[in-house]
Amino acid sequence: MLFRPAAESELDRLLGCVVDEPVSWADPDRLRAFLADGHYRYDRIWVAERDGEILARAVWWGFPDSGPLALDCLYVDPSVPDRVELAADLLRHAHEAFGDRPAYHLFVPAGWRDQPAVTAAVAWRWEAGGRAGLTDELERLRYAWQPGAPVPEPTGRLEFRAEPDDEAFAEAFRQAAEGSLDHHTRQALLVKDAAAVAREDLDDYLRMPGERSWWRLAYTPGGELAGFALPSANQAGPVVGYLGVLPAHRGRGYAAELLAEITRSHAGRGATRIAADTDAGNVPMARTFERAGYELFAVRLVLSPDPANP
Repeated sequence: MLFRPAAESELDRLLGCVVDEPVSWADPDRLRAFLADGHYRYDRIWVAERDGEILARAVWWGFPDSGPLALDCLYVDPSVPDRVELAADLLRHAHEAFGDRPAYHLFVPAGWRDQPAVTAAVAWRWEAGGRAGLTDELERLRYAWQPGAPVPEPTGRLEFRAEPDDEAFAEAFRQAAEGSLDHHTRQALLVKDAAAVAREDLDDYLRMPGERSWWRLAYTPGGELAGFALPSANQAGPVVGYLGVLPAHRGRGYAAELLAEITRSHAGRGATRIAADTDAGNVPMARTFERAGYELFAVRLVLSPDPANP
């Protein structure tokens, strides 16, 4: 078996790798569009080939000027007797070439555990990811605000201010990391200090398509910094981005105020849909979305390297 990155000359062969299972995948339209804008690159698409036939394909997403950041699609031809091992072997070869093990993001419908076809599609991919070193497991709930949902009015409990200084947001990220329920933040803090984690998070949001000018710091009427709200966008459209409440101000319902500000921000620019994610284990945030009229529509499953064994 030959494991290698794809070549531009074989686009038609890559498009022929069709996933007929009910999970997210790099379908032909997505593959063409993301290759055109640089979020997919041929050196981030790997194949397993035998006798000139592509038997497996893995597609990683990243910013146009970055390395691979997330595995988007894992395909193995149904004729392969052991799909798990071939997929794991393909991932291992690509990881060695990348010098990294990017997380695998797999999108499934809400209530997916009650759908046998979905659980079957997830099972072999989940096992393959684990064999390739992606052993940290996370389930994220995907919500969306859509027309008909309320646009909240300001309550006056917080004052929202634009802030052009990135360092002010870096400091807010750093403070909000303390005691965070966010899985990514908690895992990152096992191997890095809060300032480094904050800087990485800030840099990621600065690279997203959302406008930097949308960001706001949130202050109490007494002038204390209570949190921050980062409306943003991805290739699919407006997203909540990030909201954080500083430790000294938690337990006062400020997360709802920050979410309301983000919703107003996007709605004021004519957004007809706003997407958002939160960890399944972050019950307070999930309830905040639901009370604000955001509806659960899907789940994102994330497999990552164990931070203790990167």
